[in-house]
Amino acid sequence: MSEESCSSDKHPPKRRLSTLAVHAGEDRLKPGNSMTDPIFCAATYTFANTQAVIDFVERKQPREEYARYGNPSERVAERKLAALEGGEAGLIYSSGMAAIAGLLLAKLKAGDEIVLFDECYHRTRELCVKYLGKFGVVTHLVPACNYEQMEAAINARTALLISESPTNPHLSVVDLERFVALGKQHGVETLIDSTLATPYNVQPLEFGADYVLHSLTKYLAGHNDMLGGAVIGSQEKIEPLRKHRGVAGMVNGPHNVYLLLRGLKTFELRMQRHNENGLAVARFLEEHPRVEKVYYPGLPSHKDYQVAERTMKGCGGVVTFMVKDADARQTAAVVDAVRIPRIAPSLGGVESIIEQPIVMSYHDFTPEQRRAVGIPDNMIRIACGIENPEDLIEDLSQALGS
Repeated sequence: MSEESCSSDKHPPKRRLSTLAVHAGEDRLKPGNSMTDPIFCAATYTFANTQAVIDFVERKQPREEYARYGNPSERVAERKLAALEGGEAGLIYSSGMAAIAGLLLAKLKAGDEIVLFDECYHRTRELCVKYLGKFGVVTHLVPACNYEQMEAAINARTALLISESPTNPHLSVVDLERFVALGKQHGVETLIDSTLATPYNVQPLEFGADYVLHSLTKYLAGHNDMLGGAVIGSQEKIEPLRKHRGVAGMVNGPHNVYLLLRGLKTFELRMQRHNENGLAVARFLEEHPRVEKVYYPGLPSHKDYQVAERTMKGCGGVVTFMVKDADARQTAAVVDAVRIPRIAPSLGGVESIIEQPIVMSYHDFTPEQRRAVGIPDNMIRIACGIENPEDLIEDLSQALGS
């Protein structure tokens, strides 16, 4: 019996986020009477007799058969993620990129077109333009949050509208009401990559988005120790993706699922600190004489501040800024001078991470290509962890030379 069904009340009370993060999707009594869901290290699952196989095939007996199609603890995590996002069903993949690839490969065919805001993660852009393009899928990139240009790109062949919100690293915030309305007006499904927001700060399904996507590697697992991705939506929309995932083999592993379930238990607590740290660091940087510009939607100076205020509980821990009058080497010196954040890719873990995008994420772009996507030499991105904000600010202050 699952946690949701253990009450005799036909209409159980709506649980709040931390309660869901700890309990949603779990059976109250687990195998071996364990408090936590066990790790199932099984590639294949046995049947008592032929009738048990028939019952399974005819879906009379819900259970596992082969690990490429699912894992018992994975099902728990999928139910928990769906509960956190307010969706009916979730589907876990081996990584965030596997999640977007799995969705697109399951849904698209030659001749279909998709429209992306151009601040999407650069690997998402690469997947759509370079790889799906080889199979006859056309990708239209339009300026972030330019809804008029997005609408102009929609035609009878458009199958999907895609954006992150907030975007990375510029932290533009999509007006989800306008974005979803465009899709509904033209009969096109909508996908929001909500990795940087998380369901703590916004739930795109509440605005009518068809799919919400997460890199579980980031805030949801939260400890820089696993890879994973997920898509959440209605049962009707997720089930075809589940069947495709089983064919394509994009399944995650049992140990990663265990780490995700463990990390989710403290999800709300961690996000409260990530939000606090992000805002505190952004405010400090905006006042610093060596900082030219700060990108953080929790600041009134950000172009999407009003949208963020209206739609988001908080703005997360990622802050992007530019060092005033600095070239690439001078900017690198600031990155090298910090003592708390580690130099690394990714974000959303308990440890703070800092990077210079032209070196870490856009090293294979030419200077012209970097300028085209708004990545200057003097840009730094810091993903604030859950350290004390005063310590992060003191560290940044000494790194900037004040």
